[in-house]
Amino acid sequence: MLILGADEVRDVLDGAETDVLEVVRQAYLLHAREQTAVPHSVFLRFPDDERNRIIALPAYLGSDTPVAGMKWIASFPGNVAAGRERASATMILNSMRTGEPEAILEASTISARRTAASAAIAAATLTAATPDTGVTLVGCGVINFEVLRFLRAALPELQAVTLFDLDPQRAERFGRRCAHQWPELAITVAEGIEPAMAAHRLVCLATTASRPHLDARHCRPGTLILHLSLRDLLPDTVRSATNIVDDADHACRAATSLDLAARQTGNRDFIATSIGEVLAATTPYRRDEHGLTVFSPFGLGILDLAVADLARRAAERLGLGTRLPGFLPTPEPAPAQATV
Repeated sequence: MLILGADEVRDVLDGAETDVLEVVRQAYLLHAREQTAVPHSVFLRFPDDERNRIIALPAYLGSDTPVAGMKWIASFPGNVAAGRERASATMILNSMRTGEPEAILEASTISARRTAASAAIAAATLTAATPDTGVTLVGCGVINFEVLRFLRAALPELQAVTLFDLDPQRAERFGRRCAHQWPELAITVAEGIEPAMAAHRLVCLATTASRPHLDARHCRPGTLILHLSLRDLLPDTVRSATNIVDDADHACRAATSLDLAARQTGNRDFIATSIGEVLAATTPYRRDEHGLTVFSPFGLGILDLAVADLARRAAERLGLGTRLPGFLPTPEPAPAQATV
């Protein structure tokens, strides 16, 4: 058994944005080709507690070197006020030969970066006639910081960033951190959600909202919204947009904005296509220059598998991690053959 802690996972993923983008892209393509297995996530919720939850995401990713496993991720938004991270996660990778667990990884970084890579791939793929040179980040937490990291890798022409958070001090701290990390970017903190949504034609929503609360009336024509938190946009806004998902069955459940829109309409006709199908297409995608395009990724477990396997292989090459040889039970010796 190989155990990789948070620092070791970060050591192998820092500076590997191009590799992470590629394995996430390949995971989407494999999913579009039906070479994956992604059961519905299991949500563990608690009585009289709407905010906190723990989610299990099992998955299988087929390839020349297939991998199976599960992410167990807790989201406790109240941690933020206490100075702790909102989410914590653990990843288990299983052998496809024996089924035995082979690796356990601290997965908060994996989870954040696969989410960010997904957003960056969408931004680089669902393109406009005029390249996006600015982005609005709504929600100034770990996810949007990673989104900006991966947007810098996928959209090198990015020049300006507008920030908004319900906590202005949090937004200011986030802005200073971004400016320190990427001094070449022009960083602005918006005074309200309306000017933030109108600032650029690329908007990323990564909040802890549990119910829809936003429409798109302040967005510019041709805006692409990366709807990572899945519950920010009002169902009517979703229904009026061109919607791209990672998987419709997953995106339309658990009271997401898309789920609520599907309940209203009785169908999913408002979903145009999936990101995997767009990536597999032979012609480049061009988004509607006059309407709204929304990318809503549920966050498929295959993405966690892809990035975790990348981290595991890199750690093995570098000799990182802790080996725990006694983790699994010792096999019983085979019975001796009787002799005549």
